[in-house]
Amino acid sequence: MAFLFSLIVLAFAYAICRFLLMLIPPNVPSIDVDASDVLDDGNQTPDNSFIYIPPRGRTPQSETKVQCYEPATMKYLGYFPALSRAEVEERVAQARKAQKVWAKSSFKQRRQFLRILLKYIIEHQELICEISSRDTGKTMVDASLGEIMTTCEKITWLLSEGEKWLKPEYRSSGRSMIHKKAKVEFHPLGVVGAIVSWNYPFHNIFNPMLAAVFSGNGIVIKVSENASWSGCFYFRIIQAALAAVGAPENLVDVITGFAETGEALVSSVDKIIFVGSPGVGRMIMRNASKTLTPVTLELGGKDAFIVCDDVDVPHVAQIAVRAALQSSGQNCAGAERFYVHKDIYASFVSQVAKIVKSVSAGPPLAGKYDMGALCLLEHSEKLQNLVNDALDKGAEILARGSFGHLSEGAVDQYFPPTVIVNVNHTMKLMQEEAFGPIMPIMKFDTDEEVVKLANDSRYGLGCAVFSGSQHRAREIASQIQCGVAAINDFASNYMCQSLPFGGVKDSGFGRFAGVEGLRACCLVKSVVEDRWWPYIKTKIPKPIQYPVAENGFEFQESLVEALYGLNIWDRLRALVNVLKVLTEQNTPVSSRRND
Repeated sequence: MAFLFSLIVLAFAYAICRFLLMLIPPNVPSIDVDASDVLDDGNQTPDNSFIYIPPRGRTPQSETKVQCYEPATMKYLGYFPALSRAEVEERVAQARKAQKVWAKSSFKQRRQFLRILLKYIIEHQELICEISSRDTGKTMVDASLGEIMTTCEKITWLLSEGEKWLKPEYRSSGRSMIHKKAKVEFHPLGVVGAIVSWNYPFHNIFNPMLAAVFSGNGIVIKVSENASWSGCFYFRIIQAALAAVGAPENLVDVITGFAETGEALVSSVDKIIFVGSPGVGRMIMRNASKTLTPVTLELGGKDAFIVCDDVDVPHVAQIAVRAALQSSGQNCAGAERFYVHKDIYASFVSQVAKIVKSVSAGPPLAGKYDMGALCLLEHSEKLQNLVNDALDKGAEILARGSFGHLSEGAVDQYFPPTVIVNVNHTMKLMQEEAFGPIMPIMKFDTDEEVVKLANDSRYGLGCAVFSGSQHRAREIASQIQCGVAAINDFASNYMCQSLPFGGVKDSGFGRFAGVEGLRACCLVKSVVEDRWWPYIKTKIPKPIQYPVAENGFEFQESLVEALYGLNIWDRLRALVNVLKVLTEQNTPVSSRRND
């Protein structure tokens, strides 16, 4: 009894010590990142304050500059060089040299790098969000949700669990290798290449960078030509944090350019991560196949948002509108198809219409607007074409939001939040990825029907299923062909950074985030060694040593049954036969043949 009491006291004392240690703030240095040239203080000179009028159509690959502008106002931001193949190869070579040093770094040093980043992000949320807002047109709230929270969650998960999942993992050695130890080791690949999209420029850079650097790799990131201005500033944060922990220069690099720049990156690195469209994803696969470079592709989606008849309609309506309008609908995992049970269809569309009518869109930094601009030129034209096709085939616009004060040159960068009813799968709006603030709502009758509708898509990234019965929601979600499913919520999976993220079909393959994404940045190596070395060593049994004995096959046959037989008595009988064969004097097969 006294011994048990002592153990309880020790455990209690240990818990108290751990709690007290938690109260001691970690020693995390601050970093200084120059932001003087990116802050909009209203005092721009005429040289950098004019309205940019970009050329219509595809940017020619002969361009040597990536021009940058604010989508919400068309205010010019500057330009960055479009790197040539030779320049990209040189950047990768420099990262490769730095990675050889960083591969030997400790997890303690890597965690300090993450803490420095986390501290800077928390202390400079407004700056990071404002730069994202200026470069992509999203609101500050949308930037906080999609840029800050997701990145902080990833850093926190890596700090908590990253080392555990990169340490050797011991596996069972099986019956025949019971005298062995079996494990999986995770070694850095070398230099990872990432080609990332424009919709969340901060997170899309930090997401692959964090996993690559924490697993001991270097990384070169090609930012989108539509978000190069913000990407190059965010790179300064990474550089400052790396320098603060004594990491080698050029371990991480951010490059700018067009297709030629991306093609050069694909052929130069040890792994490529791509976030973008299915068309470009296929081109990257073709280029990667020439060097057999492994690829992870996240190619967008056409996610289904399913609402059963037993839900709290006002509650789900709010989530549905956020799922459609977050960042003006420019989300890879945004809800793009809404299926609502016929019994609550009228009530649901009424609630959604009321909310959407209250939404105003405008320049996010010029006033209090709920929704910002579209990032890409001519994207509003594409959205209108999708709506027109649906209207021509019998759909109706039920509700639209409003615009605030828009500058004359930026009118085409906005599209009103729109609710469309009476839609069906003959319409392009229900088949093509819209990437905009449109809510097409279709009614369904049975759970079997809605599963069929949800799977009637060439995409398979995610889905959200709402029901008063979690069992019912799980049953529906389990039948939908996608990589990410949220039960009675939307996009919550991505905030659980322990989970992998990725899709199937035209949404791509491979996973980033979570254990799977972290280990995808590694050379996965299986290792077997003797468990009781040097006392027990591997020895080839005499009957199958060269030259093979006449009863070599008899030995193997008995050995297989002794190890894997279904019946214990058969296995014991076979074991006796194995021992019998081992004790026999045998003539080699080759000698018998010569005789």
